[in-house]
Amino acid sequence: MPKHQNNFIIMNPDDNCVTALEDISEGSQIQIRESSIVINQNISLGHKIALEDIKKGDLVKKYGHSIGIATADIKKGDWIHTHNLTSQYLKEVAKI
Repeated sequence: MPKHQNNFIIMNPDDNCVTALEDISEGSQIQIRESSIVINQNISLGHKIALEDIKKGDLVKKYGHSIGIATADIKKGDWIHTHNLTSQYLKEVAKI
């Protein structure tokens, strides 16, 4: 069951990102998993935020499953989107 706290939602406890439920300003702090995360960029409604440092090549997990592969190092509190994430599905299709 998704966990909703304030202005973000965690889809699964195994996720390494959360989804913003409203616009969140750079420099804001969110409290999650007994820690505080400083938001590094402005995050728009519906976009993802890293819960932990994610290295280039690591899987980004949402809904308890991989939604893509990091194309760059992503720091805790960073915006996750097409500038630093590629679809794992597209990589699999390219192999066919």
